[in-house]
Amino acid sequence: MNQIDENLFCNDLPSKPKPEIGTILVTGATGYIGGRLVPELLAREYRVRVMVRSASSVAERWTDVEIVVADALKPDTLDLALKGVHTAYYLIHSLMLGKKNFETADIQAAVNFRDAANRQQLKRIIYLGGLGDMETPLSPHLRSRMRVAHELKRGKVPTTIFRAAVIIGSGSASYEIIKHLVRNVPILTIPKWACTKCQPISIRGVIKYLVGALEVDATAGKLFDIGGDEILTYEQMLRIQAEIMGKKRFFISTSLMNIGLYSYVASLLTPVPVPLVRCLMTSCKNDVVCDDEDIKKFLPFKTLSYREAILRAMSREEQDDIRTRWSDAYPPAHELAMKLHEVKEAIRFTSSYTLETDKSRSSLFRTICQIGGKEGWFNSSILWRMRGLLDRVLMGVGTSRGRRSTKQLRINDVIDFWRVEELVKNELLLLRAEMKLPGKAWLKFTVSPTLDNNNLLTVNAYYQPRNLFGKIYWYVFLPFHIFIFNDLIKEIAKRS
Repeated sequence: MNQIDENLFCNDLPSKPKPEIGTILVTGATGYIGGRLVPELLAREYRVRVMVRSASSVAERWTDVEIVVADALKPDTLDLALKGVHTAYYLIHSLMLGKKNFETADIQAAVNFRDAANRQQLKRIIYLGGLGDMETPLSPHLRSRMRVAHELKRGKVPTTIFRAAVIIGSGSASYEIIKHLVRNVPILTIPKWACTKCQPISIRGVIKYLVGALEVDATAGKLFDIGGDEILTYEQMLRIQAEIMGKKRFFISTSLMNIGLYSYVASLLTPVPVPLVRCLMTSCKNDVVCDDEDIKKFLPFKTLSYREAILRAMSREEQDDIRTRWSDAYPPAHELAMKLHEVKEAIRFTSSYTLETDKSRSSLFRTICQIGGKEGWFNSSILWRMRGLLDRVLMGVGTSRGRRSTKQLRINDVIDFWRVEELVKNELLLLRAEMKLPGKAWLKFTVSPTLDNNNLLTVNAYYQPRNLFGKIYWYVFLPFHIFIFNDLIKEIAKRS
């Protein structure tokens, strides 16, 4: 076994690793759950293959995994991805697919994957879905997850189905919504649907069940509900969060706010964009409680309470040690977005700003990599916040999306309404815009040596308009670039 990492979740798992079984495939490895699962499997010495739609999305994160490019909605790509696989984790769901008709897409993806698994004679599939009573009307999100589970079970490959409610952990969308609502709203209105019952589970518990099921053969082909030891209402969850944070909050019951409106308002007060908030909140109208605890017969470990899960999440944040975040896979299909080097025609709309300084390359680059999030955009923060608020009003990602870590960056990390497209230490940081724009935009920071032993700090903005309005947009905002970027590079040099 590898040296024990105290940050791993499965060190005290009652099951024993079985790396001899062969290759384990993880789909959705770029997401919140998949990104936590892969290192746990590697630590237990499994041979791991990750299935992604773009190799660049994980190439820098794990050097000891096999990467295969495939798409569950493209059946002809799946056979190679599943060839030689013993067990596949199916972690693909509607929040990843991002289509308006996501239910249809979800079902088709599951059918394609199931058929390929049959052809390749996999031994097992393990799927994480959502809790909900099929006898009651379900939200589209929960209904889709139920139907995916049904389609996977119809195949010849024994499929283990896990059903979970709200997942609490550092970087989870549910946790960040709850935390920021409590932090930012002194008077919280509680609609009737926030009084439904929920059995939240920590991210630690979810990962331990996923790994443990792989190591306990008797779980194959079975359905399990997983949750923590408490059943709470969403109001109680908010109250506990407020107590832990030491915030005195007033709770007022109301029947006036529908889920759509509540989701929109909540998105303006939290880092999570409205489409994702709405998807999660729509599921709040249903009770999501475990029907049984059969899984504990096979994996008898103590799950964290809701309070313990919150405290661990806050501790991770304080340590700046959030391993994965909901934004890793949002907006949907971001990994398929056009990269700067893929633009065929020359980009005519560009602006460049430079500053020569005697500061070292390493210190300059370190400061560059700290922009955004809590640190803001230095003296240009007000303009960025105004642009971010406009983006949020238009149901975009906004600047409040923040970042995973205040000090560390990796490819595909989020920085407010940008995403890291390329990163070369002490040389280059390339960001791709994900805000609402009438075109595509990139921002590139470079540090290069000069002939007189100084360093040249450069910021280049690239823009490809979609139409005439896109061109007008560029010229309207161009005067602001002069102020923003000149001020930004001066502040970078000053802080380095």
